[in-house]
Amino acid sequence: MFKKEILVCFGLIFFIFNTTSNSLENKILFKIENQIITSLDVNNEYKYLVALNPNLKNSKEDDIIKLSKKSILQEKIKKIEIEKNFNNPKIPQKFSEQILQNVYSRIGLTNLDDFKKYLISNNIDFENVKKKLEIEALWNELILIKFSSRIKVNEKELRKRIKDNDKFLKSYLLSEIFFEVSNLNQLDNKFQEINKVINDKGFDFAALKYSISSSSNLGGKLDWINENSLNKNIRKVINNLEINDFTKPINVPGGFLILQVNDIKRTKIEIDIEKEFIKLKNYEKNNQLNQFSKIYFNKVKKDLEINEL
Repeated sequence: MFKKEILVCFGLIFFIFNTTSNSLENKILFKIENQIITSLDVNNEYKYLVALNPNLKNSKEDDIIKLSKKSILQEKIKKIEIEKNFNNPKIPQKFSEQILQNVYSRIGLTNLDDFKKYLISNNIDFENVKKKLEIEALWNELILIKFSSRIKVNEKELRKRIKDNDKFLKSYLLSEIFFEVSNLNQLDNKFQEINKVINDKGFDFAALKYSISSSSNLGGKLDWINENSLNKNIRKVINNLEINDFTKPINVPGGFLILQVNDIKRTKIEIDIEKEFIKLKNYEKNNQLNQFSKIYFNKVKKDLEINEL
């Protein structure tokens, strides 16, 4: 059942686990079909978001609580849909290990033992983290099953893009905010609102608040992306940006994208055309799958009865 393509590029959403605390009264805050969200769930989500995004410590508590409610709601909605489509869903151990590596490498850790120590220092249970990551991986598998036949990739254009590149490869360490507006008349006001939050509280906080991308829970942080993997419109926009600069909204399928350049590097390379082609082809596929994921999630959410108590 489980497909390898979902592992690396197809974005992950990172969630907190459920722990207990005697200092908090555990109240039910939301009911979504057979799932509930409690005040302890939100509190634990809060701690995890701050652990992964230390800059949040400078933000207002109420703002972080709102972000925590948003991410735990997303998880519960996906869990409900997974249970409707899979019987006793599980992911293979080797894929679980790869997913964990993707998580701890994004927060600057180099091995699983250090990640476990990091979780313990933040009162986070490792097994519960694995369960949260499993939900996201199974959601990605579900999207792959439903939409893989609709993926279209122009292989000729991709090969040309690789061959046209010079012997120095420029790579970007990026963060993203992907958002939607109901009509184009709202775009400028929405960007001004996001721009103010970026300037006041940082790009990572703005990503947590506004982005509907699966990278939002890590402050929008992405891995290193070489320029071959970016379409020509995005390459043109970010080519002249300095480190820490961010773009105006870029029109992409399904919404608008704001990118921040966190770092830039140029490396001398001898291009393995086939290897680069496979990497770029997978990147294009996963970009399209991410778009289908957002569309499908919105549909699932709309069909559910969500009660805030």
